[in-house]
Amino acid sequence: MFIPFGSEFQDLALPERFTFPFYYDVHPMAKYAVDLLQQRLSTEAFGHDFGLGRKERLGAIGKMFGVLVVQNSNQELGYLAAFSGKLGNSNEHIGFVPPVFDILEAQGFFRREEVEIHELTIQLEQLEGSNELDNLKAVYQELQAQWANQLEELRLQNKESKRIRDIKRSAALVHDAENIAILESQLREESMHESRRLKALKKHAQEELFARSENLRLFKEEIEQLKARRAAHSADLQQRIFERYTFLNALGDTQNVLNLFAESPPAGAGECAAPKLLQYAYLNQLRPICMAEFWWGMSPDSEVRIHGHFYPSCKSKCEPILGHMLKGMSIDPNPIAAIHPPKALDIIYEDDWIVAINKAPEYLSVPGKNPQPNSLEDLKKYFPEADGPLLVHRLDMSTSGIMLAAKTKLMHERLQRQFVLRKVQKEYLAILVGVPGQAVGEIKLPLRVDLEDRPRQLVCYEHGSYAHTKFKVLDIQNNETRIALYPQTGRTHQLRVHAAHHLGLNCPIKGDDLYGQKSNRLHLHAAKLGFYHPHSNEWMELNCPAEF
Repeated sequence: MFIPFGSEFQDLALPERFTFPFYYDVHPMAKYAVDLLQQRLSTEAFGHDFGLGRKERLGAIGKMFGVLVVQNSNQELGYLAAFSGKLGNSNEHIGFVPPVFDILEAQGFFRREEVEIHELTIQLEQLEGSNELDNLKAVYQELQAQWANQLEELRLQNKESKRIRDIKRSAALVHDAENIAILESQLREESMHESRRLKALKKHAQEELFARSENLRLFKEEIEQLKARRAAHSADLQQRIFERYTFLNALGDTQNVLNLFAESPPAGAGECAAPKLLQYAYLNQLRPICMAEFWWGMSPDSEVRIHGHFYPSCKSKCEPILGHMLKGMSIDPNPIAAIHPPKALDIIYEDDWIVAINKAPEYLSVPGKNPQPNSLEDLKKYFPEADGPLLVHRLDMSTSGIMLAAKTKLMHERLQRQFVLRKVQKEYLAILVGVPGQAVGEIKLPLRVDLEDRPRQLVCYEHGSYAHTKFKVLDIQNNETRIALYPQTGRTHQLRVHAAHHLGLNCPIKGDDLYGQKSNRLHLHAAKLGFYHPHSNEWMELNCPAEF
């Protein structure tokens, strides 16, 4: 699995610390290893359809790959390669490290449990697909209809009898008042008899329907019991797999996957490239130097994945595992957690009621998890007498441009109502990497958070929130597009996903470290904001030119 570098790389200075896997710049050594691996991927498919070189999808999808630059006991530099999950429906390929735990090779409990689960599944399919279940349902429904008809017919008869009794009672009051008491007694007895008859028929119907439904209930109960048995076997099997799914670290300590997650581990935990690479290195006395992960092939329909681009390790599956596996190593600091110095407020408009600022890129709008300077706290310090929440809306940390604040609670409510009712007109300027297919248009892709990799967003037609963006190309130079974006809704990362997704503009915003590639900054700027002044109710527009 260890693939040595050429002699020209053996004398290079090694990085002082190992790669922080969740936010990194690719080290030249890792880039060299990636180039070597991508040369191989360009000529070998490994039984997997990456969808390269064509537009139609037809089941094609890319795959995440990773490289780990290592040094062996002879001080030779080389690299290891891995893929996430399976490749071509196989866990192992020549030149790639094996999985941490290969359930396909488990000869004991897994095989036995798998056979039993498979047998239960066959029984379930036979029961659920049998004619007996359909026949029982059909017979019961037909009997229900028959009894419903009989009961309705008797109700109509009773109703007609009541009408006739009412006529007799009225006639007796006029022509035979002396015998009215006798007649009333007869009519009452007749009414009670009809009521008892209806009640008896209802009881008979209930008894017969219950008898027929019992067979159906027993049949369904057998299905539910089989499902419960299968679920219990599956849960037990998963638990036993997790107990044996152990990870090493640089100190030689091991932990199983159950101990590394506060709750039940997510599906696929430990099957990403990074844990595979580190596990193999530790087991074979190879010293990890640096790493990188990249996407190869066509993007999924929901996620934004661009062929050949580098990506960080996913947090939901990998953060607890890598947090353990990297213990004992010197790691690059997390740049996101680094404390940045505060910046002076750049006020572009102010009156007695509102204030607008030009937020700097890579600067928080509001306080986050880590103690960082942010625009809201800066505003509170600058306007200590302000009443209310101040900020009316916010921008992503990486986005620069106009943010609006209100100095009183009433002004804040009036402005926020305009945002809720979508009366506010917003224009963003951006630089795209690439050239969109059309110069003017709109994008409607529903968005939701990626639960397995926050804060990334997914395109999701089932659970996503409606998201709508209009756009107009302004200029194209050197395969970069200057574009105006007009968000009609305000979803998280809306402009970034609508730009990068293959069903959107298919051109990521320059410097987008989540959906594209890192640069000196995210080239996205809130340049114009139009709204009704909350005090005078006059329409006003604020403009703030972009620095790019």
